[in-house]
Amino acid sequence: MTDAVYVPALPHDDARHLAAQHFLVEEAAALDAKAWEAWLRMLHDEISYVMPVRVTTAVGDGLDERADMAHFDEDLYSLRKRVERLRTDHAWTEDPPSRTRHVVSNVRTHATSSEGEIDVSSSLLLLRSRGDTRPLEVVSAGRDDHLVRVGERWLLRSRRIHGDEAVLRTQNLAILL
Repeated sequence: MTDAVYVPALPHDDARHLAAQHFLVEEAAALDAKAWEAWLRMLHDEISYVMPVRVTTAVGDGLDERADMAHFDEDLYSLRKRVERLRTDHAWTEDPPSRTRHVVSNVRTHATSSEGEIDVSSSLLLLRSRGDTRPLEVVSAGRDDHLVRVGERWLLRSRRIHGDEAVLRTQNLAILL
C-alpha cells in the first residue's frame, strides 16, 4: 500500500486561499438557496463537472475510480439544461424539492504556474431532506476544483468530485454537489 501524495498548501492567510474559501462558501449558499442563475454565473464557460464512479478493490490493485464511468460528466450546456429542468414541472425527482445543506470544510489551496489560477481541494458533507417521511440523506465527498480569475471574479473551471462511498445511498443525483 502506498501513501497518498502530500503537497503542502498555501497559508490560510494568503489572499488566494481567502478568495477560494470565500468562493466555496458563497457557492454553497447559492446552491442551498436554489439561486440557480447566481450559481451558473460562478462557472467558467469551459467548466468540466465530473463525479467518477468509485470502486472498492483489493490492496495493491491500484484502482480507485472507473475511468470509463461517471455518475455525471457535465459541461456548461448540460448544467444549464439541468437547471432549466429543475424550474419545470418535469423535474419529478425533485417533487417535493430537496432541502440541502452543503457543508464545505478542509479547504486547501495550491498555487499554479499562473497567477490567475488556483487549485483547491475541499471536503463536502451534503445533507439532503425531501418531504416529511423520508430519512435524511448524507453524501460525503472530496472535491478537487480549479478556479480561474476573470477580471475581478473567480470562476469554477473544473470540479472533480470523489465520493467516499462506492455505492451512493441517495435516491438520485438531481441535486448539485
